[in-house]
Amino acid sequence: MTSEKKHDHESGPARRISRRRFLEIAGAAAALLISSCAPGRETPAPTDIVAPDAPPPATDQPVDPSAPPALPTAARVAIATAADYDRQRIYATVRDMLDNIGGLGDVVRPGDRVAIKVNLTGGLGNPGPAGLTPMESFVTHPELVRALGQLVRDAGARELLIVEAVYQWGSYVEWGFEEVAEDIEATLIDLNAPDPYNDFIYAPVPGGGKIYGEYIINPLLQEVDVLMTVPKMKCHWVAGVTHALKNHIGLVPARFYRLTDEHAHRSEFHGPTDEIAGQRVPQIIVELNQVRPIDFALIDGIKTTEGGEGPWIQTFGPIAPGVLFAGKDPVAADAVATAAQGFDPTAPAMTIPFVRGENHLNLAAAAGLGTNRLDEIETIGPTIQQVKRDFKPCVVEL
Repeated sequence: MTSEKKHDHESGPARRISRRRFLEIAGAAAALLISSCAPGRETPAPTDIVAPDAPPPATDQPVDPSAPPALPTAARVAIATAADYDRQRIYATVRDMLDNIGGLGDVVRPGDRVAIKVNLTGGLGNPGPAGLTPMESFVTHPELVRALGQLVRDAGARELLIVEAVYQWGSYVEWGFEEVAEDIEATLIDLNAPDPYNDFIYAPVPGGGKIYGEYIINPLLQEVDVLMTVPKMKCHWVAGVTHALKNHIGLVPARFYRLTDEHAHRSEFHGPTDEIAGQRVPQIIVELNQVRPIDFALIDGIKTTEGGEGPWIQTFGPIAPGVLFAGKDPVAADAVATAAQGFDPTAPAMTIPFVRGENHLNLAAAAGLGTNRLDEIETIGPTIQQVKRDFKPCVVEL
């Protein structure tokens, strides 16, 4: 179903860049070698024949009743440290993090279309603080997208897209994503426009939503095989924290969710007051993640900000925790990042850091999107305590 409204193109056309043939061939060939083992694939029927010298099946081994149950792969989160955005070190770090959580074989299959959602909030009118660039403070750093994109290509992806509902197309250009897209042979997509399709679609919330029953989105979000997200590790004035789940707010075209035409942001999501926003925004975050779940999250806490999501927040300031998080359960990844900020990811509503409303991590877990309980999450690499850096929450006075 398409919208009956006329959708003018506000931010510039989607741009396509040809793929390097050698990467396509090498990546697809390597991925095909493991494709028969990837979950969800058609595989040969198992045989009941056991070689004479083979050990007995695992089920015949004694079980230690005191041993803790094995954690599912989906609740595994990799943690790594990085002091800066050096290209070679970032690539090696992200590669190793992926290896630590089982690789991409169960996420990206040969021939897949993969979209990477970045967070380019605020637009070009908001510079970074105190001599830092926006990428070193409050928006996704392009080197992380470059590294992840290269690894996605190596896993056999046929097509790679970088997506965001950008304030201006220039955000892609001036913040380094046009260059990255060329290097990894990706297509830049502005989700404020329906391109490369003729129109938007209405995507229903599975089971019905509490705030919206459906959301207006670019059709490619439901057509891509894999959706990844690369947000900054930040606090948020309304949502408390903003990591992978909150980054989904940027999936929808802003102009359909404004209280007035003068607003540049999705003011309808917030409503007229912080109190109302604190009830609406967390539920909307969950609904958008139900409409299009995240398959993989890479959270950037190398250089970021505390006290707010951008320089328009009065408590905003730079901080450099020097840490990255990666996981296939976005709720778990958010929970670990939240704990590393010095907060309780299961905190009740109206408590720090969720001081203005509901804890969307609790809502997401209740909706079955993942777990935010640290005792249900296996972390690999440095411990949370080793990388923990207490963030200033979005409160005027402590």
